[in-house]
Amino acid sequence: MLQEFKDFIAKGNVMDMAVGIIVGAAFTAIVSSMVADIINPIIGLFTGGVDFTNNYFVLSGDVPAGASLEAAREAGASVFAYGSFLMAVINFLIIAWVVFVLVKMVNRVKAMAEKPDEVAPEVKTGPSEKDILIEIRDALKAQG
Repeated sequence: MLQEFKDFIAKGNVMDMAVGIIVGAAFTAIVSSMVADIINPIIGLFTGGVDFTNNYFVLSGDVPAGASLEAAREAGASVFAYGSFLMAVINFLIIAWVVFVLVKMVNRVKAMAEKPDEVAPEVKTGPSEKDILIEIRDALKAQG
């Protein structure tokens, strides 16, 4: 059984998967930073820094007026936090768009790298040896 486990781990697809997970985790950090540190501030400029995170309805319990979502939860109130959900959806769409753009760029670079070198156009160099021999044979037949 130990040998079977070693064989399983040594297979290329398991190692590829492990590398993919590690690279995926690093890629997640890059995309998260890009969204949080670059894209969201730019969007914030255009939307006036709108943040829906603290939008909620109190389902039960007492919450002071204007309290943040965190304060409402700390007070033990049951809240319908639609703002947090809306921000999660917006962040998902932004992250999905960034990943789409990055994958598209990587695919374009990969396609350019795999593109074969341009083949030089075929240059006519004259008749081949076979063509000349056929002409000689035909000329001999015609003579006689």
